[in-house]
Amino acid sequence: MNKKVAVIGATGFVGTQVVKELANRGFEVEAIVRDASKVNETETVKAKSVDVNNVDDLAEALKGNDAVINTFNAGWTNPNLYNDFLNGSINIEKAVEKSGVKRFITVGGAGSLFIDGNQLVDGPDFPADIKPGATAARDYLNKIKENTTLDWTFFSPAIEMHPGTAGIRTGKYRTALENPVFNEEGRSVLSVEDVAVVLVDELEQNNHIRERFTAAY
Repeated sequence: MNKKVAVIGATGFVGTQVVKELANRGFEVEAIVRDASKVNETETVKAKSVDVNNVDDLAEALKGNDAVINTFNAGWTNPNLYNDFLNGSINIEKAVEKSGVKRFITVGGAGSLFIDGNQLVDGPDFPADIKPGATAARDYLNKIKENTTLDWTFFSPAIEMHPGTAGIRTGKYRTALENPVFNEEGRSVLSVEDVAVVLVDELEQNNHIRERFTAAY
C-alpha cells in the first residue's frame, strides 16, 4: 500500500482535488508546485517549490515517495502550450525515473480517445483553443508507452471535465481504455472531484499498469 505520494501541479484545477482526496484517505502528500506558499500545509500535506523542467531538482524532491501523481498543466492560455506541455511531461517522467520511484500516474487529455477509429483531437469540431494542449497530451501518451522502467498509468479524463462539472463527489464512475465513456444522454462527463477519486482508486488498486484508461459517469 502506497502511503506517501508526491502530487505534481498540486495547486492546479485537478491537483488541488487530488491532494484533498489523498489526505482524506490517510495518505501523506508532498505537494510539488512552482510556489509552495500557495499550498495550505497540514500535518499530512507538505509543499516543495520546484521547477518541473529542472530534472535533477525534481528527482531529488520526489525521492522517498511511494508514488507520483502528475497533474502538470502548462496553462491553457499559454501561447507555447504544445512545447511547454510536451517538454514538461517528458522532464517529469525523466525525474521520476531518476528518483527511483516506480509508480507513476499521469493525467493527459481526452483528445487522444477514439471514436469510430479516429482520435477526438483530429476531428473537425475539436475546439481550436485547446487543440495544442490536447495534441501535446496525445503525443506524450505515445511516448510514455515506450517506458518499460516505470509502472506508469496514463489517465484521460471525460470529454467534459471543466469547472462547470465541479462541486460533485459521487465516488461512482465507469471506466474504459481507448474510447470515451458515455451516459444515457450521449455525454461523457466527470466532475473534477471524481477525477481525483478515480486517480486515488487507481493508486490503491493498480488496475491499469502501463496502460491508458478513461472514466466518466
